[in-house]
Amino acid sequence: MVGIALNTLLMIVVAIAIPGVINRTRATLAGRKGLPFVQHLRNARLLLRKGSVYSTTTTALFRIVPAVYLGAAIVAMLFMPVADLYPLISFEGDVICFAYTLALARVAIILAAMDTGSSFEGMGAAREALYGALIEPALMIGFATLAMFCGYTSFADIFAHEQSFNAQITIVMFLIAYLFITIAFVESGRVPVDDPRTHLELTMIHEVMCLDYSGIDMGMIHIAGWLKTACFSMIAANAIAATCCFHWWLAAPLAILLTGLSIGFVESTQARNKLVRNTTFIVTISALAALIFFIGYLLQSDINI
Repeated sequence: MVGIALNTLLMIVVAIAIPGVINRTRATLAGRKGLPFVQHLRNARLLLRKGSVYSTTTTALFRIVPAVYLGAAIVAMLFMPVADLYPLISFEGDVICFAYTLALARVAIILAAMDTGSSFEGMGAAREALYGALIEPALMIGFATLAMFCGYTSFADIFAHEQSFNAQITIVMFLIAYLFITIAFVESGRVPVDDPRTHLELTMIHEVMCLDYSGIDMGMIHIAGWLKTACFSMIAANAIAATCCFHWWLAAPLAILLTGLSIGFVESTQARNKLVRNTTFIVTISALAALIFFIGYLLQSDINI
């Protein structure tokens, strides 16, 4: 029980720390003082203390979606082990349940955007649905690659202990880590796919779906986004830690630094893609996932290439 409690606590710490690292990285690279490390927590606290205002055109669906969105993110987080620790929820095939728990969150926020009757929010919902459908093959192929190497379809079993990988398979595991970090960019709505700092409805994706939310509802949506990002970051960190030092005291800081520094660096050095290029970018991620799986299969089968 102590290990499970520590695992859950570490996942919460990772989720809270990643936005702070992103803000500090952007500020450092821009040569400015920037936001305090915990500014996102202060913002969330203010939102959670405020009431919500609802449009007269919305239904009860719009009001319950933030709770569903946050609940799905929390359940997904509870599947995730931190290296050698054990998660609260674990069973055979939970990688599939994890994927479709997050899919439930996406469907909920899309329905809420459509419920407003706003053309802008409907446009964002259409983009979110498209990008979700395009990134799902990469996610499932990434899980299939991990299952092929470890022989299990549960996160707790896949990352149950340090694996004895050779140099070639170690490289593949690093590529898997890169794959999930890239998926995190898409799932969290970050540059180059989306930009959470923009306020132009014609180019927003995730943010435009939340335009009608305020107060505690917006706070729950922000927290759910942190948890989703932490999940993908922890998968990447576990993949790297499994090849060298498979302990929670390495995996947790690694998860924070991998995603926080990567997103902060990309947002400081790159502009977001044109919308017409996003589909190509996401399909390329799925193609990369298929290539990693194919290479891993050849190495696992001792086929010389």
